[in-house]
Amino acid sequence: MKIIRQSTILFFACVLLLFVTGCANNADKNSAPSATPAQENTKTKGAQKGEGETLVVFFSRAGEQYTVGVIDKGNTAIVAQMIAEETGANIFELVPADDRYPESYDKLTEVARQEQNEKARPAYRGETPDLSKVKTVFIGAPVWWGDWPMICYTFFEKNKDALAGKTLIPFSTHEGSGLSGFDSKLSEACPASNVGEGLAIRGSTAQNNRDDARASVKDWLTRLGY
Repeated sequence: MKIIRQSTILFFACVLLLFVTGCANNADKNSAPSATPAQENTKTKGAQKGEGETLVVFFSRAGEQYTVGVIDKGNTAIVAQMIAEETGANIFELVPADDRYPESYDKLTEVARQEQNEKARPAYRGETPDLSKVKTVFIGAPVWWGDWPMICYTFFEKNKDALAGKTLIPFSTHEGSGLSGFDSKLSEACPASNVGEGLAIRGSTAQNNRDDARASVKDWLTRLGY
């Protein structure tokens, strides 16, 4: 009888121990929400950056483009998306408030030249994202007549004070003109900001050879410490 009683007591003690352990594990799971894979990736990339929140700002055009024909997504938009994906950054597109840009490439270049000659400052839609917590801003556009499109200067001048002290990193899409002085022109427009090493990618590469384009983006970001 003593043996049976001891076995019975031992059995119930094990059951009680398993019950208490199970409750504790459930409590731990409920008290700490698990991160989704996307959240985990963002956290990892954020830790690699070590610079706080990052923003990608870009201007891009679809329609008829030089060497790539009629496209549904602009060359710069493709590169901007790659940068955002690799850094976990937020993204903001400069969309003209009054979009009078023609679909035809030749006519588009005429409008771009006219805006440059007039030093136009086309307005863009929507409110600029809060820049107070942003430390690094990637800024990209196609090269128009050897310069930034004029809508980019609208962004620079409108947010000059908010961009002061931040790191600005230019990138361009082109078909032979490279970065075209985007970095020096950005320094002139935002003298209180720090301008980092820029990236230039051919539009035809961004549009037709995205693996090569992404490899260039990754190599560049690695040099920048991402």
